Amino acid sequence: MLVTDFVFLLTTITLTVVPYKEDRSRKKEQVARMFDSISGNYDFLNHFLSLGIDIRWRKKAVKLLAPSKPKLILDVATGTGDFAVETLKLNPNKVIGIDISNGMLEVGRKKMKDRGLDSRIELLNGDSENLPFEENKFDAVIVAFGVRNFENLEKGLAEMHRVLKPGGRMVVLEFSKPRMFPFKQFYNFYFNFILPKIGKVISKDPAAYTYLPESVQAFPDGDSFVSILNRLGFKDTVCKPLTFGISSLYTGIK
Repeated sequence: MLVTDFVFLLTTITLTVVPYKEDRSRKKEQVARMFDSISGNYDFLNHFLSLGIDIRWRKKAVKLLAPSKPKLILDVATGTGDFAVETLKLNPNKVIGIDISNGMLEVGRKKMKDRGLDSRIELLNGDSENLPFEENKFDAVIVAFGVRNFENLEKGLAEMHRVLKPGGRMVVLEFSKPRMFPFKQFYNFYFNFILPKIGKVISKDPAAYTYLPESVQAFPDGDSFVSILNRLGFKDTVCKPLTFGISSLYTGIK
């Protein structure tokens, strides 16, 4: 092994962030358990802690798909299905959401049934790093706030590339790290001190909202993430920061 390879491997291991640090189980198992535990309050917390900005971010993400008029869409790490619901504005024939958390999927399925959307949106349990679909199946593949939870980031992204049709578009919405003074300092204070305290009180799982800022800090955002997408074969990749860089929209074409 070359010295540079060893340094890269060491860095990768160091940056692996898990919700329950004393637990020896794999990251994906911990992430599934964490989301199961907060699934009942997830939608409320998501909108409350972001002051509703996450709703606008999803709308912007879906607009990027409008020109291609996708008919079959895969929503990876769908959670309770909010992103999948937003894509219905594009009038697809079908949206399939996949997630490793049964707790989140139960909430999502009830949401779809209550809104009469269960015939248009199908929510399945599955691993984003081993998607149960054939190659070149979907017109679009999307994921919102999920890629930083992948145990193996590149494997998950490669799977998204595999199931995407040639010419199909991928859209990733993910938290990123603001870099502009003074917003960076304000954001870091809120994200690292205020948000975990509120999340702890409402969700009853303190690990979930300490894991959030830690996972964002470790995530290779911006140009680093674009470089990974390029290496995996995505073309015309673009990163668009949103709201002073709190989150970013990434797009690419197969």
